[in-house]
Amino acid sequence: MIASLNRRQFLSTAAAGLAASALPYRAHAATSPLTMQAAWINDAEFAGYFLGLDRGYFTDAGLDLEYLSGGPDVIPESTIIAGRADLALTTPDTTIKAITEQGAPFKIIGAQYQKNPIGIVSLAKNPINEPKDLIGKTLAVPPVNVISVEAMLKMNGIDPSQVNIVPYAYDPTPLVKGEIDASLDFTTNVPFTIKQAGEDATSFLLYDFGYTIYNDTVVVTEQVLAEKRDLLVAWLAASRKAWAENLADPSVWPPKFAETHFAGTGRSIENELYFNAAQKPLMESAEGYFALTGDGIEKCLSALGEVGIVGSADMFDTSLLAEI
Repeated sequence: MIASLNRRQFLSTAAAGLAASALPYRAHAATSPLTMQAAWINDAEFAGYFLGLDRGYFTDAGLDLEYLSGGPDVIPESTIIAGRADLALTTPDTTIKAITEQGAPFKIIGAQYQKNPIGIVSLAKNPINEPKDLIGKTLAVPPVNVISVEAMLKMNGIDPSQVNIVPYAYDPTPLVKGEIDASLDFTTNVPFTIKQAGEDATSFLLYDFGYTIYNDTVVVTEQVLAEKRDLLVAWLAASRKAWAENLADPSVWPPKFAETHFAGTGRSIENELYFNAAQKPLMESAEGYFALTGDGIEKCLSALGEVGIVGSADMFDTSLLAEI
């Protein structure tokens, strides 16, 4: 699953560095070292990178890639500030807020998810298909995300007071039991969990109703961008190739990682297969994987502005993708 969404105040801890939640994976016999920090534990969210490592695409691009797993105690932006990684996958709200409020020297050079996978999940037998269906219903939301949900409701002409918003801890059990009507969660993953509990789920993305932000933005420091630009371009090219192969048939690669990259996570391969297929339409772009289009950047900044995070287009650098 994608990393929890409540990463804040990370710069103060960066100097101490962060411990990775698992040993790194390293490609072999490459020419130039580069380290990436993932946003969460090993799951299908990162399947393209695992494929690229196993198939030698990063090595072929001249990179000795070290992959650092994420986890609940890993804040990706802190890892690059501390110099433990050259690039990190982040959520754009934390990155842009760090730039504007703390002066963090970050640049966004790509976006894995063109559409953020966070959405409203409900049971198929009691479906919530669009924002207006939430009126008079009980919606469970992680406290840090209430502001985003309220912004989405307002964008759709709904007063947040018309929805009973209660706390949520990323556990769909209350939804399965009928104690709530819907929850805010990851549409790429939680419907599978609900199915395993004996219920069918339905969902819609916040993105499709106005909260148009990216996710897993590729972030580097300005120093790394200046010093390792050619390596970053090579990483983007190799990652794009690997993701294209992985998502050409989402059923092929997750089983191959069962005893390696996915070992010890406690998640089933069936779950990863569901995840891999569900994320495909959220990652695709006519401009290729990791695209940063002018329209996409404008939509992301506009949505963040609705929750008080005021960014600008110069926080994104699209020139590296243009070199591929």
